[in-house]
Amino acid sequence: MPHVVVKLWPGPTEQQKARLAEAIVKSPALTVDASADAISVAIEEVTARDWMEKVYRPDIVLNMDKPYKEPGYDPF
Repeated sequence: MPHVVVKLWPGPTEQQKARLAEAIVKSPALTVDASADAISVAIEEVTARDWMEKVYRPDIVLNMDKPYKEPGYDPF
C-alpha cells in the first residue's frame, strides 16, 4: 500500500517517467508512514485524442467526490 496510477499524455522519456515514479514514492512514504518498498507506481500513457473517453470522464467526472486535487483545466 499504496499503489499510485499516473495517466499522462505521451512524450516524457523513460528516464523522466522513472524520476516521476521516484518522486511519487517519496511523498506517501513521508505522509502516511509507508515504507518505500510497499509503494508501487504505474504510468499509463493516454493520447490527447483519447483523454476525454479514457481519463476525464471515467476517472474525474464520474468520481468528483474522490479527488483531493481537482484538475485546473476545463476540457470543454
